[in-house]
Amino acid sequence: MVKNTLLQVWPIPAFDDNYLWCIHDGQSALIVDPGDAAPVLQYLEQNKLTLTGILITHHHADHTGGILTLLNTLGLSIPVYGPAAIDIPGRTHAVMEGDKIEVAAPRISLEVYEVPGHTLSHIAYFANMQANVVEPMLFCGDTLFASGCGRLFEGTPTQMSQSLAKFIALPKNTLVYCTHEYTLSNIRFALAVEPNNSNLITWAETAKALRDQRLPTLPTTIGQELQVNPFMRCDQQAVIDAALEVSGEKSLPTPAHVLAVIRAWKDRF
Repeated sequence: MVKNTLLQVWPIPAFDDNYLWCIHDGQSALIVDPGDAAPVLQYLEQNKLTLTGILITHHHADHTGGILTLLNTLGLSIPVYGPAAIDIPGRTHAVMEGDKIEVAAPRISLEVYEVPGHTLSHIAYFANMQANVVEPMLFCGDTLFASGCGRLFEGTPTQMSQSLAKFIALPKNTLVYCTHEYTLSNIRFALAVEPNNSNLITWAETAKALRDQRLPTLPTTIGQELQVNPFMRCDQQAVIDAALEVSGEKSLPTPAHVLAVIRAWKDRF
């Protein structure tokens, strides 16, 4: 008997600020970026869920460290999807831009996007509207955060700009499942970039209230990020002007040039 035909997406907290997202239908579950096996095992047991697959966005240990322990502890041979461009222990299915993943249980269809920037081989998973999905969903790892973006450990500002452009093109009601609770610190920086952004000022109050109650600020939406996230607003005059002032440049001709300035500013903020 199926408990719930609609998919649920639940954040399993791990480490200091990670969320390991569990996509489930009341019986079967997918886990996104299980950096730690213990909280996943606990959540699966408490909710009587069977793990049927794992989705990996990139190779960093806080996103992959629990894969082998999960598989070994549960004695499972299940698909583990991850970026084709780098070897990840436990990965069974190497995927790349444009690949489609069809999961039977929980029933979900995912499209793969290559989104280099945080790492060179970073990917994201997009679920468009389906019978059991109320709104489109994006599992974007450390590429996009609520009011921020990932630090450029391996990629370039141009790559990150191009990756975020793929997200900007998604439906505005797309739910964005980032993998860290960085929102309040991201908002502090965003307000330095755009102190007069009324949407951002309102969001700052809302996000603080959520965190005061120890509630997640996620998921966010693409529409929300287009209003409050400076890294998604590198074509907006207020963000361009702030970047020009900080950099001392006469002009910043493309969104990638603007992103390069504000990402470097964020790194030292």
